[in-house]
Amino acid sequence: MIHRFASRTDCGRLRQNNEDAVAVLPGPGLAVLADGMGGYKAGEVASAMATSLVGAELSRWVAEAPPHASEADASRAVVLAVENANLAIWSAGQVNADCSGMGTTVVVALFGEGRLLLAHVGDSRAYRLRDGELAQLTRDHSLLQEQIDAGLLTPEEALTAPNRNLVTRALGVEAVVNVELHGHAISPGDLYLLCSDGLTDMLRDDEIAAVLYEGRDLAEMADSLIETANLHGGRDNISVVLVRSQDGAPGAG
Repeated sequence: MIHRFASRTDCGRLRQNNEDAVAVLPGPGLAVLADGMGGYKAGEVASAMATSLVGAELSRWVAEAPPHASEADASRAVVLAVENANLAIWSAGQVNADCSGMGTTVVVALFGEGRLLLAHVGDSRAYRLRDGELAQLTRDHSLLQEQIDAGLLTPEEALTAPNRNLVTRALGVEAVVNVELHGHAISPGDLYLLCSDGLTDMLRDDEIAAVLYEGRDLAEMADSLIETANLHGGRDNISVVLVRSQDGAPGAG
């Protein structure tokens, strides 16, 4: 199966710097997206560390793994890569005063032959468009999501609730992190989206779907998502990764 990638990241209309980071590595079938937070430019450091460290470690694992490595083996590798990145970010914050308190969300997608491993920490999201239906594959680690789960807010009320961006998990905040990981079957024609909350705070799911329904070139759709989020206010950095799965020999194209 072939997996084609496109990514975009943008400051948005109100921010002067970009604390998001993306890493797209088509060779090992890997995409990593992170949304940093912290003091002056510390968020940029945290997100850059997350994407580079996870990308490098998983690229090595894919290159060195035996041909018939199990999904359990791959799952352990993904979780360990995120845990190692967390420890590195936390350690950097302990020794560098400028980076004290920094952290970042992360969402990791490792595509194999017919299977997707999806890991995340925080409120950056992954979606799948299949047969015309958009499904959110991740569940936010956020105060807002906890309030929805507890019945304190409806999903409609959550769209305008304060403190929308308070996450309950992030890389670099503590020495140990709880990584959520799920496996998903891939079907030919699937379209996957990884994104920071700079997109989902500006666009409802149906508005995101409307762009993806257009079925254009991946790069054009990524540009359109960024442009549409900016037209809706662009209050935060906006990052997207799009991945389309198609029939074909691995590595083709």
